[in-house]
Amino acid sequence: MTGPEERAIAASTGQRDGAAAEALAARHLERAGLTLLGRNYRSPFGEIDLVMQDGATTVFVEVRFRARQDFGLPAETVDARKRSRLRATAEHYLQQHPRASKKPCRFDIVAITRGREGDAVQWLRDAF
Repeated sequence: MTGPEERAIAASTGQRDGAAAEALAARHLERAGLTLLGRNYRSPFGEIDLVMQDGATTVFVEVRFRARQDFGLPAETVDARKRSRLRATAEHYLQQHPRASKKPCRFDIVAITRGREGDAVQWLRDAF
């Protein structure tokens, strides 16, 4: 069993990996022509990692990172419960940003997997 100190170290490592994955995802999407509108948008329902604009479309991006594939691929972890929370958070965002509410929107997933050759980035447009 791990103690509080080991759990704190693991949590901070996970937070660093998550922040690095979000930064990598944002750079990847910006190189593809999207514009970053916000990071880590929080609502009472949850959090959206990245809010971006692709032409006239508002894009809500969930970033998933896995250092190993032993327990499945990163995108497979966005289950029905997570999708529901993302939708509710996106609705909250659109209520707070009336201009965005008049435009089309979509949900993308950026799945990042660590490999021997570096991090592999998979962009799933209109994922759900």
